[in-house]
Parts: sequence; C-alpha cells; structure tokens
Amino acid sequence: MYSREHFLLGAVAAGLMLVPLSRTFGPLVLAALFGYGVLLSVFVDLDHFVLTRFRTGDWRHLRACLAEPTAAFGDQDWVFEDVDDMEHERILSHAVVGGALVAALLVVSVPVAVFTAVLLYVHVLADLLRDNDLA
Repeated sequence: MYSREHFLLGAVAAGLMLVPLSRTFGPLVLAALFGYGVLLSVFVDLDHFVLTRFRTGDWRHLRACLAEPTAAFGDQDWVFEDVDDMEHERILSHAVVGGALVAALLVVSVPVAVFTAVLLYVHVLADLLRDNDLA
C-alpha cells in the first residue's frame, strides 16, 4: 500500500481512537498522539529499506528515496521494482517491529501501547488486503 494511503488510514484510525482516549489525556497529549499515530502509520514502512539492504547488499533504494522524497511518497512503484517478492518478509518485519514497540510501550503507558497496537494492526491489515488484491 502506498504511503499516502497509510497516511489517510492512520489519520482516520488515530482520530477515531482519540475519542475514548479523551477521557484519559488532555488536548495537548491527544494532539501529540494524533501526530504520532499518523507518522507511525507511514514510517513503520522504513523497515522495507532494511529488508532490501539485506537482499541487495547496499542502500541504493534508501538513497534514491532520500534524493527524491516527493516522488518516493507520491509514486512508489519505482522504489522496490527490482526487488523480488517481499510480501511475507514485509509483514513479518512489521510484526516483529510492532510487537517490540508495543511491548516497550506497555511499560510506559498501557493506553499508548494499545493505541500503537491498533494503528499497526490497521497498517498490516491494509497491506494484507492490498497484497491479496482485496483493496
């Protein structure tokens, strides 16, 4: 799924979760959580660059995106076009990174950990729906 789509899904999911969290946190924390949620929804995909580094032996994909960030965010078809089938590794990586992040956040704040877990679930579900041509 494209970053712009994850951005929109993250914004909707984060916004919806702020409603019950408004009983726990004040406006400043809620605004920070919303920003965190949207950024997490997009930037969890940075693990793809680590995966391609292991597969190709270099960072050329990351360098290409850093050189053209607007194109990397807007039209991503070219970014990993020379890397074969990464669907399973992408989802596995999200599960590992997400699980570790949620576990660490449980020590800090259970509501923030749950917020994070739901956002990552939405992200992975969207990826799986797209990978299976259902969205």
